[in-house]
This record gives sequence, C-alpha cells and structure tokens, in this order.
Amino acid sequence: MNGNDHAFRILVEKYRTDLFRVIYAVLRDQKDAEDAAQEVFVKIYYSLPQYKNQGLKTWMTRIAVNHAIDLKRKRERRHEDVVDTVQYETVMRHQEGVETEILTKEQRRLIRQKLNELPENYRNVIYDYYILEKSYQQIAEEQQIQIKSVEARLYRARQWMKKHWKEEDF
Repeated sequence: MNGNDHAFRILVEKYRTDLFRVIYAVLRDQKDAEDAAQEVFVKIYYSLPQYKNQGLKTWMTRIAVNHAIDLKRKRERRHEDVVDTVQYETVMRHQEGVETEILTKEQRRLIRQKLNELPENYRNVIYDYYILEKSYQQIAEEQQIQIKSVEARLYRARQWMKKHWKEEDF
C-alpha cells in the first residue's frame, strides 16, 4: 500500500463501519465516535509504514480502541475539572457567605452595644426609626408624643452620636 491514496480509500470504505462500531462502543456518543473515526484513519494512514503484515483489521482495531480510550479519558478529566471548579466555587461562595454572616453579626453586636450607650429617650427613638423602620407617625403614637417631638429627639440623638462616637468604633 505504501502511500497509495487509492488503496487507502478502499481500505477506509471497507473498514469504516467496523472501526466506527468499536469506537462507539467505547465513547457511547455518535458525534464523538464519527470524529474519532476520522482521526483514527488519519493515524492509520501515517502509521502504515510501521505496519508489519500482522493482521490488518486487528492492527487497525487496536489503533481505534486506543484512540477512543484516550479520548474518553480526556473527556472524563475535563468533566472532573469542571466538577472540581464547580465544587470549589460552591465552597468559596459558602465560605464568603459565612464570613459575611460573621461580620454582619459582629457589626450588629457592636451597634447594639453602642445603642445601649445612648440616653434612653434617644435610644428608643433611634431604635424604632432606624432598626424597626417605623414612621414618625408610628413612633409618636406608640410613645404618646407629638411628631415634632419625634423629629427633635432624632435630631438630638444624631447630634449626641456625632459628638460621642467615632466611625472607627464600628
């Protein structure tokens, strides 16, 4: 056959179905098996000088099986890499979530501690307005004071906080 293209075409026609079946049995995917079969015939073409008349079909089948197994291993490694990446990202997201949760809890603890430093009449209005998110109207009704008094207490509480607290305390 020594490089005779016509003879090689005949070889491809004769064995293409057999080699495809062998490759498909390993890969279990039609498109991958078709692509691999083409690659196998290219390998066979370039390997023909090494062929030593030892049973052509067996020799070609061995090349096809080895190539299909290599492709399957690569595909599995890629799949493992993707799984590893997804698992890593999930762990990192979880870790970031835990870090955020811990920092948030610590910040809340500091805020509660600082709120306890406020004079009581300021503490109640600050807590109701900023923490419980109540309206001026709700606060006035619950504390049985005028809306103007709520505004004044909030203003004085903010002034007190500016005077007594530093941003670094949080």
